[in-house]
Amino acid sequence: MITRREAVDFCLTLDGAYEDYPFDDTNWTVMRHKGNNKVFAWIFERMEHIWVNVKGRPEWNDFRRQMFDSVVPAYHLNKRHWNSIILDGTVPEEHIRDMISESYELTRCIKSSDSKFGKR
Repeated sequence: MITRREAVDFCLTLDGAYEDYPFDDTNWTVMRHKGNNKVFAWIFERMEHIWVNVKGRPEWNDFRRQMFDSVVPAYHLNKRHWNSIILDGTVPEEHIRDMISESYELTRCIKSSDSKFGKR
């Protein structure tokens, strides 16, 4: 996965995801949940590559930054909770999909009756 379209298309496979362009700057694509409108992926071009900002668990964010040179603290977002994935071909697609999917799960609202643990 190295293009904006590939990133957007994968995000659209997630249930209830939609593509949005909320800024005057069309460089920024945001992927949102239909149910709550929360953003789970910020997709933009920077330094001649497509970048995808994704939310992650803080304990995993540092690990992923150490594992891949192209996973860095998020551009323009909280560095503890968000990472940027630089789509330069060095991060395996499986890991990119996993990070986007995790961000999707972390940002969707679950009614307490829907959670197997009762509350979230």
